[in-house]
Amino acid sequence: MTATVPPARRLAAARRMIMALVLVLVAASLALLTVGNRFLTRNVMEEASLQANSALRLATSALAGHLSRYETLPALIADHDDMKELVLDPSNPALRQAANVYLKDINALLESSDIYVMTMDGNTVAASNFDGAASFVGENFIYRPYFYEAAAGMQARFYALGTTSAKRGYYFSSPIRVNGAVRGVIAFKVDIEDIETSWRGGEYKILVHDPEGIIFMTGNPEWLYASVLPLTPERLERTTASRRYSDATLRELPIGAGRISEHTLMTVDQAGGAREYLVLEQYMPDADWTVKVLFDTGNIHAQARTMLVAILLFLCLFVLGLAVVIQRRARLQERMHMQIEAQAELERRVEERTSDLARVNLQLRQTQADLIQAGKLAGLGQMSAALSHEFNQPLAAAKTYADSATMLIDRDRISEARDNLGRISNLIDRMASISRHLRNFARKPNEKLGAIAIEDVVEETLEIVSARLGTADATLIIDLQPALPSVRGGPVRLQQVLVNILTNACDAVEGLDDRKIELSARKASGSVVIEIGDRGPGVPPAIMQRIFDPFFTTKGVGKGLGLGLSISYNIIKDFGGSLTVGQRDGGGALFRIELLEAEAMNEAAE
Repeated sequence: MTATVPPARRLAAARRMIMALVLVLVAASLALLTVGNRFLTRNVMEEASLQANSALRLATSALAGHLSRYETLPALIADHDDMKELVLDPSNPALRQAANVYLKDINALLESSDIYVMTMDGNTVAASNFDGAASFVGENFIYRPYFYEAAAGMQARFYALGTTSAKRGYYFSSPIRVNGAVRGVIAFKVDIEDIETSWRGGEYKILVHDPEGIIFMTGNPEWLYASVLPLTPERLERTTASRRYSDATLRELPIGAGRISEHTLMTVDQAGGAREYLVLEQYMPDADWTVKVLFDTGNIHAQARTMLVAILLFLCLFVLGLAVVIQRRARLQERMHMQIEAQAELERRVEERTSDLARVNLQLRQTQADLIQAGKLAGLGQMSAALSHEFNQPLAAAKTYADSATMLIDRDRISEARDNLGRISNLIDRMASISRHLRNFARKPNEKLGAIAIEDVVEETLEIVSARLGTADATLIIDLQPALPSVRGGPVRLQQVLVNILTNACDAVEGLDDRKIELSARKASGSVVIEIGDRGPGVPPAIMQRIFDPFFTTKGVGKGLGLGLSISYNIIKDFGGSLTVGQRDGGGALFRIELLEAEAMNEAAE
């Protein structure tokens, strides 16, 4: 035989296993907080790097596309005859005016910032803004790289802050050749502020800096003209010589560098505190610019922490669930052991109780039948006085008719005596009818449910309660809708319900001024509704929910068992119907009986 492990040892083993799981959970949590955090941060940063790289390509493409629209235009306009004539005779007023108007029209058409023409000494002789407050005409730009590179016969481009307009722009320049010799320079200035405006408020921070590291385009205005590289004297000298940023104040951006795996990080000290960014950059060789996209690593670290917390929670839930399973399994085994021991005892007690319950159920059914019968007999007892009066009247009349018949026979008035005998026979038939209904009412019912006619049940009920109506001096008004359908029930038990309710109504109106009782029946949807109303005191709302409880009565001591309405309620419920009570309009009680149509029940059964 296999030895059975005691329940206490099973529980102890389960507790040791749970403690081991807790230790494993603690070790796994420490590992996740160190190695797991770095791994998750690296993975999230890799995904963020891919997204930032897409943003970098879009920003670079947009910037390059915007500038490329104007790249070939200076050479085209430099080949115009008006430009060549102007640089050959720059002091000619007519040529200067014609060139000014032409450049203004071209500038409006191309939506550039400014277009202007310079002679070989750097003086501007015509410009698209010739009639503006900040006109370039008369200004000298010989110090600009875009001028001396074009004067040397090359196509040039240059970014700078305008010394005259104080507006940032990108410059394209081209030499004006006459008979193969460079005689002047034409320059385009392109506004780039619209592109910069589109970078503000986005998820990424975008900036562009020149070869010296000075930021000249950015979505953050506070970073403008700050340098991402140390401002060495050599860098400052080169920037000052070209007057690239005019009188703007240059400064170093307070930054720190770092790396995570192959990703470059940059920390910027700013007014709101130090912020760390993931940095991606792309060099634009044509413009000699570097475009950088910065993504705040706070979001990266927050996402990594969220994933780490989710993993820890999942791990805790898993261990907790496993511990619960182990604990429940140990408890289940303990309960099974106890159940096996208790099962034999339970089976023994069940066998003992089964026979007792059978006897109790039999007694209960007998008691219920006795209570119903007691309720009916109590009702008959209350009507006994009225029934005695009901029988005494026809008996007295029959005696009178019999005495009269004897006298009429003695006087040889046979036809009149025969008429008296017929009257006596009718009185005897009436008494027999009342007796038959009372006998059926008092008998214990043993009927099956079937289709019954409301009119017949009401007629037989009237035979029984007519005496009680007479003693209460009450008037019963019957209103039955013609051609009522048959309902499902038993005639004797339905008669018992109507007798109970009508008898209660007689008790309620007895001694009142208005002693009318109304009984009506009408067809409803799939059912027949019987209503019995009186003008008595009614049923108070406080006891309306208890009126159908067994042994509950509002009558005085010795005037009722409190069973009539309870029995009536259960009878109607057995029929599949409902019995309710409510307040009648104008005062009094209104009992409502709803019974299912017999035909509707047959269709449902089919």
